Amino acid sequence: MDGIINIYKEPGFTSHDVVAKLRGILHQKKIGHTGTLDPGASGVLPVCCGKATKVCGLLTDKDKSYHATCQLGIETDTQDMSGSIIRQCSITGITQQDIIKCASQFKGRIMQVPPMYSALKVNGKKLYELAREGQVVDRKPREVIIHSLEVTDTDLSQGRFSMDITCSKGTYIRTLCHDIGIRLGNAAAMEKLVRTRVSVFRIEDAITLSELQQAVENQPERLEDYFMPVDMLFNGCKKAWIKPGFAKTLANGNKLSGSMFDSMEAEVQEGENILVYDENGMFKAIYKKEEKEYKVNKMF
Repeated sequence: MDGIINIYKEPGFTSHDVVAKLRGILHQKKIGHTGTLDPGASGVLPVCCGKATKVCGLLTDKDKSYHATCQLGIETDTQDMSGSIIRQCSITGITQQDIIKCASQFKGRIMQVPPMYSALKVNGKKLYELAREGQVVDRKPREVIIHSLEVTDTDLSQGRFSMDITCSKGTYIRTLCHDIGIRLGNAAAMEKLVRTRVSVFRIEDAITLSELQQAVENQPERLEDYFMPVDMLFNGCKKAWIKPGFAKTLANGNKLSGSMFDSMEAEVQEGENILVYDENGMFKAIYKKEEKEYKVNKMF
């Protein structure tokens, strides 16, 4: 199978677990996920199969949306409720308006210090490995973008609040919860995290591993219905179709001239990417226009 499948990752699975299980379900080795989702988190995990594995890195760079629940008055070593509590404090006096006002200050470009319990590497070793050894190392703040942040619910009797967040790659939602707690003059740890969207992949369209297994066993002829073709990721790009006589030129990733195209969706500007299809309408490559020629950007 070639394409991208929108998996609903359930809590308890690592992203690598999902890939391993999919290899068994689909009887296919060439499978890769598009960015780690913490074992305790759930939600959208696009998985690339076959030729689509070439866009794994591209999807990792896409914006993502989350629904997060935070527990006030608690700080942990992992910044979520799976860790050891290192500080507790009273939340008396904190109001819903305090939380909304504080959270709104994190919209836009912000700096985050990556948590020790993360997969980032320092001197070739993952931070969480160092953390498990009891080490704490300096981490440089990194810029991330919080495109939108809305406090959707507060339950101060339980010390909780929830947020809907859309952010850039590299954003740690548990660090965001932790930092909001600090700015409130209190503490907070992430209690629950659901990823609701990655690029065009939405949680309402996701399928669980068990549902996919049932589809393979009961309706194998409909399996392709669960896969999104790679070119759907580039909906903003113009399309072009090659003339039959130049199929080999395209297949080899050679330069193309305008005369080699049978048709083109619209005029292409200098430096612009186009999606190129063969004479049978199969998506083959992304080309870029450079000096009146078209040079291959990525082959599929």
